[in-house]
Amino acid sequence: MQVISINVGQPREVEWRDQIVRTSIFKEPVPGRVRVDRLNIDGDRQSDLTVHGGVAKAAYVYPSEHYEFWRKELPDADLPWGAFGENLTTSGLSEDDVRIGDRFAIGSAEFAVTQPRMPCFKLTIRFGRADMIKRFFRSGRSGFYLAVTKEGEIEAGDDITLLSRDDDAITIAEAFAR
Repeated sequence: MQVISINVGQPREVEWRDQIVRTSIFKEPVPGRVRVDRLNIDGDRQSDLTVHGGVAKAAYVYPSEHYEFWRKELPDADLPWGAFGENLTTSGLSEDDVRIGDRFAIGSAEFAVTQPRMPCFKLTIRFGRADMIKRFFRSGRSGFYLAVTKEGEIEAGDDITLLSRDDDAITIAEAFAR
């Protein structure tokens, strides 16, 4: 299990349905070691703290393995790492295996899995597709949120080490399907 890319973005205003919407879904990979604190990855900010961010949603993880599926589903889409608004693009983690409450170490930081991502209309904005939320739900490829349990630094290429797991906890896939 490994971090493939660390992606951050700042709030920006975009036009959507004749309105100006503030969003931080547009993330870009960053090089080098990056500081992780209780609420954020350095260089990243959430736009709407009522539904994104906070202690339970400090970082969003999306498996790199899902990108092949989306490249087939959306052949004309630009899909760089971070395209789904994730902070961490990873390899070796899947919604079928990761459980709510799993604790992971990455670099000098530690994290706990809190919940799957429930997509909002900003995914529609990012991809310019009215059907994107339905496609995302049907795919079962939700990714998941992390709480930061120990602040530290991380870098693309860092291994992800499972520290603890409750085998009776539900998986991200099970939580997303509810």
